[in-house]
Amino acid sequence: MVNTPTLAQALAQAHTLGLARIDAQLLLLHTVGRTGSDRAWLLAHDTDVLAPAPHAQFLALCQRRAAGEPVAYLTGHKEFYGLPLQVDARVLDPRPDTETLVDWALEVMAPLPAPRVADLGTGSGAIALALQSQRPTAQVLAVDASSDALAVARANGERLGLPVQCVQSDWLAGVDGVFDAIVSNPPYIPSGDPHLAALTHEPLQALASGADGLADLRTIVAQAPAHLAPGGWLLLEHGYDQAEAVRALLTQRGFVQVQSHNDLAGIARCTGGQWAAGAPAGHSPGQTVK
Repeated sequence: MVNTPTLAQALAQAHTLGLARIDAQLLLLHTVGRTGSDRAWLLAHDTDVLAPAPHAQFLALCQRRAAGEPVAYLTGHKEFYGLPLQVDARVLDPRPDTETLVDWALEVMAPLPAPRVADLGTGSGAIALALQSQRPTAQVLAVDASSDALAVARANGERLGLPVQCVQSDWLAGVDGVFDAIVSNPPYIPSGDPHLAALTHEPLQALASGADGLADLRTIVAQAPAHLAPGGWLLLEHGYDQAEAVRALLTQRGFVQVQSHNDLAGIARCTGGQWAAGAPAGHSPGQTVK
């Protein structure tokens, strides 16, 4: 193996380990102290030599990535909705598809001068911070049952100068107040799903949710009406094949305007509904609010 390869040769070595080119580029940029937005720099400097120490570091990172560890954990950074977040194994690696949920939340918040929003299961704070960055007048509450996750979210908020409030709670059980929008990307993978084996580096409690993957979604749908202002929205991310089931949960609970939004791949990734003005928070499942 070449002891002092060029950057292009180092990327080729990563390819032999089975890494996607984008992953290899991000890891190499991290190794040489540049940001993930500097991919053009790699092309311009592909004949530069990588010294033995950073070369060894790069190969070690590549081997960890090949074993399934997320790039975000290896670099400590992930961009989400234009925000540079710090992430680690205490929180879920934010996915680009979740930006669909942010887009929708911003739509329903748009008519309100100072919307009140709660992000349930905030993890790194990605959704809450994205909403706060786009709507500075919003009052955004980031909720998580994990104190470790909240530590990451708080640190991101402080570093970015975004005044998101954090509270530890099992979904809405320990939350006070009423909101114009409640958003969540909760766990939604069935506990027996074989795909979980490839996600062992991420916190299981942020991924799996009962035998059918809907346990936490059911809890949130049940709790949300007591915390929604009349006309407020509940917006939920879910699995690629769960849109119909989540629409049924919302409809049965009494939500109106129930609908799903597609992600970047055209898959129904988010489903939500509006709590009708005048609807009682204790509205029983199975009834329809007119």
